[in-house]
Amino acid sequence: MSRRLRIALLVLLAFTAGTAHPQDAPTPPALQGASPQNPQGLGKAPPPLVTTTGLVHLVVTVTDHRHQFITDLDKSDFKVIENGQAQEIKFFGRETDLPLRIALLLDTSNSIRPRLEFEKDAAVDFLNKVIRRNKDLAFLMTFDNEPEIIQDYTGDLDRLMTAIRAQRAGGGTALNDAIFMASEKLAHAPLPGGSETEVRRVVVVISDGQDNLSDRALTDAIDASIKAEAAVFSVSTNTDWLAVDDGNKPSKYHLEAGDKVLEEFADQTGGHAFFPYRIDDLAQSFLDIGTELRSQYFIAYAPSNPPPVGTYRPIDVQTARKGLIVSTRKGYYGAAAPAGN
Repeated sequence: MSRRLRIALLVLLAFTAGTAHPQDAPTPPALQGASPQNPQGLGKAPPPLVTTTGLVHLVVTVTDHRHQFITDLDKSDFKVIENGQAQEIKFFGRETDLPLRIALLLDTSNSIRPRLEFEKDAAVDFLNKVIRRNKDLAFLMTFDNEPEIIQDYTGDLDRLMTAIRAQRAGGGTALNDAIFMASEKLAHAPLPGGSETEVRRVVVVISDGQDNLSDRALTDAIDASIKAEAAVFSVSTNTDWLAVDDGNKPSKYHLEAGDKVLEEFADQTGGHAFFPYRIDDLAQSFLDIGTELRSQYFIAYAPSNPPPVGTYRPIDVQTARKGLIVSTRKGYYGAAAPAGN
């Protein structure tokens, strides 16, 4: 299939999904120049009974300075700025119950061999707490020299846990390829039956962020996640911490190169990056992810000046309450207008 035909088909798929993100687009300016050798080149779904074709969908998390989730905000508390212009919010809701479609990515490269058992324990605990029977689905992917789907979409916790427990470490690290592949799979995730047709797409990746084998650049992987409306939640396994003898738990005063990559994935897609102090703090990081997924808002708006097809458009979501931190994806890609418009 030619590249032009492939792009056309992907754009058509994006349009029929009713979202504002075509499948081939230039890189956001802030990310230009990134590559596997220079990784520092430095959503989403409406309530089931609402048709939001042509709207931009955002899933928003709000916290205070103590990192406590704020879940009592109303539509009037938010302002959406696109490309410097305020936008009218068309739909708003406290999004806590949409079915989840989770891509769980385990780094099984040699670099994390000493930490793999903790990874597996934390991942099993996370799925036990988050996956709801007959509602949520997850798939397991590992990545070392290349990404591999170990267990396809399932809601069967026993199958997922068995697959996780069986993993062994060895090889290099193809992180970008794994997130790219997982995002594309999430873009075509199974939808619920009946009247409920919307899901929330999430990538959860445990890694040290040290990519050394990917064919895809960092920007390719981020773009794939944005287009799939998949938020990336990354948990760092790096243990290089700067301890300060002041009686408190050390803080991550210095981010390693891999940490910055994990942070970039989360920041651009509306997820969150976690840097547990000890390896056995991984479980708390996963618990925090589960809590965040149940403490979010849904916002949809129609751009007052829609971007051309394939053009990246930055978004800034603000809240009127002082001292709060708003997290969501940083932008989207312009899509083809609906037929007949």
